[in-house]
Amino acid sequence: MSRVEKRLRLRRMEGVEEGEAKVNPRTIEFLGIKDLLEAVVGGKKRFTFKAIPSEAVPVNEVWINPLEARSKGIADNSIATIRAKQP
Repeated sequence: MSRVEKRLRLRRMEGVEEGEAKVNPRTIEFLGIKDLLEAVVGGKKRFTFKAIPSEAVPVNEVWINPLEARSKGIADNSIATIRAKQP
């Protein structure tokens, strides 16, 4: 069973709660995300976020909380591999 994944930009945006990531609904559908998504930055750092659908987010971006991103060492505009989190 192969997992669908896509490389997207992680953006720091105000108005996003900690532990959540705003994602375009079409991206959520394409990746088959039910509740949680996994973001892998640089092939090493792996993070889990609760996926929140939002039409305001461009298809090629994922918006995350700026304070959480800073504390986890995620730079604004980082490219990450995004996939549905497996239970």
